[in-house]
Amino acid sequence: ARDFLSNGFKQLVDDGIIKGCTSNPSIFAQAIGTDSAYANDKKHLGLKAKALYEALAVKDLQTACDLLQPVHQKDNNQGFVSIEVDPLYCDDANSMQEEALRLHEAIARDNVMIKIPATDAGLEVISFLLERSIAVNITLIFSYAQAQKTLAAITKSASSTRAVLSVFVSRFDRLLDKSLPENFRGMAGIFNAAKIYNLIQDQNLSNISTLFASTGVKAGSSYDDSYYIRKLIGENVINTAPLETIKAFQQNHHAIKASLPRQDEELNRFFATLQDQGINMDDVCNELLEAGLTQFKDAFKDLIASLE
Repeated sequence: ARDFLSNGFKQLVDDGIIKGCTSNPSIFAQAIGTDSAYANDKKHLGLKAKALYEALAVKDLQTACDLLQPVHQKDNNQGFVSIEVDPLYCDDANSMQEEALRLHEAIARDNVMIKIPATDAGLEVISFLLERSIAVNITLIFSYAQAQKTLAAITKSASSTRAVLSVFVSRFDRLLDKSLPENFRGMAGIFNAAKIYNLIQDQNLSNISTLFASTGVKAGSSYDDSYYIRKLIGENVINTAPLETIKAFQQNHHAIKASLPRQDEELNRFFATLQDQGINMDDVCNELLEAGLTQFKDAFKDLIASLE
């Protein structure tokens, strides 16, 4: 919400607690629906629903980028703000390219990052944008194979432009925990993320980082609020989390030390055990990707409907 941007968000940046941020349709829907600061723009812009959303989003993204510009100036690998293309275009490379270019030009900040899904069409767009020096957040990465294809698309561009691979974590555990022995619960998402992280680190690309997404703990879970942040600390790591999760991590004064499993042998043993339990990780990743795409599409449709 705009009130938070100018107050709480600015304070988090000034205090060095956050060094970047992301946005999505669900966040915008909640903000636009609850913050009266948007009412004037909605009333006077006179735009149709999607154009209105983009106008409101662009204004907020510009504000966030400006607040994070001091962070970006100190370290050009940090201080980015992500905005995603229309998720309904996830299988349409041309439409994604056009929208990505339009949003990038409209926001007109060097620390804006365009969020592209790691679909086959999205991989085409990644190279296209990086070749034009547009920073990219590649989202909805669940599988090792997706990460391999994404890295191939990045290296194809031969660009030094900033990119992050957003690896989703907690959704694995929400899906699988009920099928696993107690001593294996809460580990599938972290171990899967660690294996992808190792792959990314092995590329030794200075402009590429692993971003861990879906790291909030859902209500009713037995894990403490900062569980996934604590388990996903490592070199060249970015963690996006809900504000409540960040606060929980800060309040518990956890020491910042590496916690990611780094040995592929340990990770492979874990996944072999899952296979013995009848769990096929390829099938799980595909299921979560399809569910994630559907969730993103539905959230965007709801957002646009709320502005009509």
